[in-house]
Amino acid sequence: MAEGLHDPDDTGELAEINVTPFIDVMLVLLIIFMVAAPLATVDINVDLPASSAPQAPRPDEPVWVTLKPDLSVSVGNDDVAEDALADALAEATEGDTEARLFLRADESVAYGDLMDLMNRLRDAGYLRIALVGLEAGA
Repeated sequence: MAEGLHDPDDTGELAEINVTPFIDVMLVLLIIFMVAAPLATVDINVDLPASSAPQAPRPDEPVWVTLKPDLSVSVGNDDVAEDALADALAEATEGDTEARLFLRADESVAYGDLMDLMNRLRDAGYLRIALVGLEAGA
């Protein structure tokens, strides 16, 4: 009876895991994700030059709109009250709503506060806004 348990001609079952189907499935999933990933990205049009691009020409008299850390707004060098922003912009741009505004904000200003200012600029009729930042180190 013990002789039948150790038969050298008996192939029996292998206890190894066959990983070939697992690798095939993983390669198919990899291909699916490689194709689907570019489709999931979102293009956001931002009116800013790339940091490695040459500096864009600036108008002779740019209209600076500055949002300070205390959330006060200034047009040029003059502080402006919240309700007088549209009038101050009209004076600075001579009524030209197509003029580009250069918006700069302190880095401590929250994103929501910056968006609030941009909405107020849009409500005043100014749609061409350039965000100003420091150039990356050379």
